Amino acid sequence: MPTSLVLAELNEGVLVLTLNRPDVLNSLTTAMAAELQAQLAQAASDPGVRAVLLTGAGRAFCAGQDLQEALPAGDGPMPDISEIVRASYNPIIRAIRTLEKPVICAVNGVAAGAGANLAFACDLTIAAEEAVFVESFAKLGLIPDTSGTFFVPRLVGPQRATGMFFLAEKLPAARAKEWGLIWEVVPAAQLTEFAMQLAKQLASQATRGFGLTKRAMNASWSNSLDEQLEMEARTMQEAGRTADYEEGVRAFLEKRKPAYRGA
Repeated sequence: MPTSLVLAELNEGVLVLTLNRPDVLNSLTTAMAAELQAQLAQAASDPGVRAVLLTGAGRAFCAGQDLQEALPAGDGPMPDISEIVRASYNPIIRAIRTLEKPVICAVNGVAAGAGANLAFACDLTIAAEEAVFVESFAKLGLIPDTSGTFFVPRLVGPQRATGMFFLAEKLPAARAKEWGLIWEVVPAAQLTEFAMQLAKQLASQATRGFGLTKRAMNASWSNSLDEQLEMEARTMQEAGRTADYEEGVRAFLEKRKPAYRGA
């Protein structure tokens, strides 16, 4: 039986997804991307999943595209890389951004190319102190994909984004935090426990509210101020009709800890 390319384990409402090609630094293939897409789709439809934690096996998070799939066959023409982008990477980013549950990323080592941008697209990204991020596309004469040209300039500004894209230098985890690309940096030995505790904390809270907040934040990238104010009113109305909101109010009035169900 072949080994799964994306390991999945449900732990107290947290679906832990582990990229599992450690011998090649978890470089992405179309098969691995398809498995990750399927797991994210399952997470979206499963009420037992309250949060997702994405990480990598071994000493890396993800080294980006496995270039063996992007090379010509024999003396044939170069493959159309856009087909890989459209079939593999774009659906993953859309799934993460539209998943109305928290998606936490634990970067345990190098995150390069598509791997770096995958980490930047998650809701909260935690990195080990030794982790590095590399926008390596320029070394191959390519452009950043996996939403890199969308999120990175918005997170760090055009000058820093251009430097990352053009120079393709390693960005240490501490600087990535300083620039606002990631949420936190912790010692490598503490990464798994820290990220898991954060994911469990979020999974135990009012996750419907998190999902609606995420929806409103996504809309803000293209909305005008007036459109966003109306968006906030509509999503607030929806949040106010959830069981979690009712439970939160009752718990406040009864001076007890709320028991949220993500509904």
